[in-house]
Formats: sequence, structure tokens, C-alpha cells
Amino acid sequence: MTQQLRVSSAVTSSAGQAFAGLFRLLKLARPDRPIHPQGLGLHGTLTRTGNPSGPCGIDWLDAPGTDQVVARFSRSVGLPQALADILGLALRVSPPGAGGPADVLFASTGWGLPGRFLLVPRLDVAGASMTTLMPYRGSRGPVLLGLQTRSLPPGSLASGEWVLGLHWATPGGRWRECGEVRLQAGASPTDIPLRFDPLEHQPPGAQAYSWTRRLRKPSYRAARRPAPPAVGRPPESPASPGKSTTATGRNSMSTVSQLFKTPSADVWRVIADGWLYSGWVVGASRIRDVDAEWPRVGAQLHHSVGAWPLVIDDSSRVTAVEPGRSLELVARGWPMGEAKVEMTLEDRGNQCLVTIAEDAIRGPGKLMPKFLRDPMISARNRETLRRLELMAIGGAGK
Repeated sequence: MTQQLRVSSAVTSSAGQAFAGLFRLLKLARPDRPIHPQGLGLHGTLTRTGNPSGPCGIDWLDAPGTDQVVARFSRSVGLPQALADILGLALRVSPPGAGGPADVLFASTGWGLPGRFLLVPRLDVAGASMTTLMPYRGSRGPVLLGLQTRSLPPGSLASGEWVLGLHWATPGGRWRECGEVRLQAGASPTDIPLRFDPLEHQPPGAQAYSWTRRLRKPSYRAARRPAPPAVGRPPESPASPGKSTTATGRNSMSTVSQLFKTPSADVWRVIADGWLYSGWVVGASRIRDVDAEWPRVGAQLHHSVGAWPLVIDDSSRVTAVEPGRSLELVARGWPMGEAKVEMTLEDRGNQCLVTIAEDAIRGPGKLMPKFLRDPMISARNRETLRRLELMAIGGAGK
């Protein structure tokens, strides 16, 4: 038995570290939230029936009552709304007299066996089942919690009340209804900054198994660790009613920033000289021609990408420009596709904050899931910023 426990501990610890490594990679592209990047804030109540047919062993569920709830609905990977994704619903429950809030996290899964322990991508919450995936430890043994939608508001979750039935089950047992959750977005639907932690904030009478802690805690630490200094994200504007990023499937571009030890005028001088493009843009191998109007709107820079002999000739076109401050391009590299690139310069006297935001807009590159392509774009653009700073400090373009 001791040997089995050691093997189990080693396996779950290794898996936990592997998940943490993935989170650290995703954090390069999503500094704030590696997964569930955009969400919809909700509030409401959770009514507990008290399990009159038989206790589950968790004090909180076995006692009738009503709790205030703050919640966040989100899509795990952050795929466009038209694609199936792992759906998540995080609840922060405030049981009266509990001494603090409890966080309970649900994800879209199956409902039977073994489906209740398997993540299932869904297009939306209609007909979706959600469970805690991992059981709590109660006084009578392991307890899994689950939610099923009873009714939805017309249109989107932001337009009315979402009603879900709350259930519990032993890992291999039947589901038993034990309450109801009612949620709504309010008058101004938007995301919320609240961070949920089911390991630190557990319902009264419920505990996390040690193996679940080994699996989850490294990932939580990695997700909340401060982002690397070269990684940033563009400011987000509050979502308008019915237009949250979660509802529309719109995602921010992959964005990196770096504070240059040189004035913005020196940086812009390099950017404005199209013939220097291949010296600082990672992937550009040579410049074949530059329109005389560069970098005015409509001007093109004719470049090649790749390493000899696998070289592709294509071009980039200016779509917007504010001399000395910003440049927007559509960069082409077919057959890989096209990307939108936005560069901004923020003058800080003898220094300059330079930001590059980029994402694929056409071609095979756009077919790659965003959570995979963002880290690659971010890594390339961080090196691009390093090269650009060195050229600006060295006086290139003068």
C-alpha cells in the first residue's frame, strides 16, 4: 500500500508540474489569464434543499439555506463562438456564518460514467452538463458536484436569468438533486477581475484530496505568477450590453511590449526606413523593393521570408500610420497566410515603450487554435523588439 501511495504521489506530482509548464507557456501570450481569458460576470443565489433523502457528507450541502453567489462564465481555450470549447462556470458562494466565501469550479463534461470525469467541448450551455471533475472529500467519502441547465434567457446569457439544477453524486453513483442556482448578468454585462481558488476557499465540510492539490496547485501558482516584463496586453474597453467578448468570440491580439533605452525618434527612424526591415523583423530574410511613399498608407514593402533555399517572396502593406507614434501593417507570407501587425511607440523622454500586437487574419495560420499560435507569435515578436532596440541604439537609419 505504501509503495502504491508513493507511485500515485509521484504520478500526480509529475502531472501537476506538466500542467504548470503548459500554463507558463500560455502565459507568454496571455499574461493575465492563461486559460479562460475572457468571461462574463454574473450574480445571483444558490438555494440548498438540504438533501432530505439522505446526507452526502458535506455540511454545506446537507443543510438547507440560500447563499449569495458571484460567478464567472467563460470558454476555457478562448476559441471563437462558432467553435466548440470547454465551458467553465466558477461560483463564489457566501454561506451565512461560514466565516468566508467558498469557490466551486465547474467545467463542461459528460453526465454518466465515465463521462462525468472527462472534459467535453460544447458550443453553448444549452443541454450542457458541468461537473467539478474532481471530487471533494466529505465525512462519508468522495462527493462530486454537478450542474444542469433548467432554463436559459432568450438570446444570450447577458439578457436574462440562467437557472441551473445543483446535484451531487459519489464517483460511481447516481446523481441526486440538492439545490438550484439562479444567475444573471445585470444591467451592464461585462467581465470581472475576481480570481477563484477552490483549493483555498472550500465549502464548509468539504476538503480537497491531496492528489487533487498536487494536480492543481502548481498550475494555479503558474497562472498567478507575474508576467515576464516583455509581455503585455492592450487595454480592454468595457463590454457593452450583449456584446461581451465571450458572447462574440472576439479575442485580443498577441501583444508584447518592451521599454527601449532610446528616444522614440530613434526608434521611428529605423521603422520608417523600409530597407532596414529585414534587420529587425524576425523571419524576414531580405528586402527586394520599398515603395517611395513608405511608410504612408497604401505603401508596400516587398520582402522575402524564410531561409535559403526555402525563400518566399511577398509583401507588407501599410493600412494606418501616425508618424512617430504608430504603424499598422498587413504582412503577407503566402502560402502561410496574412497577419495584421500594429506597432505603437510611447515617448518617455530618453526612453520609449514599444508595443507590437499581431494575429493571423487569413490563410492556414488562422486555422491554428489561438492558444497555440499566440505563444509562437509572442516569442518571435519579443526577439523582434530586442533587434529593433539594438538598431535604434546603434543609430541605424541616420
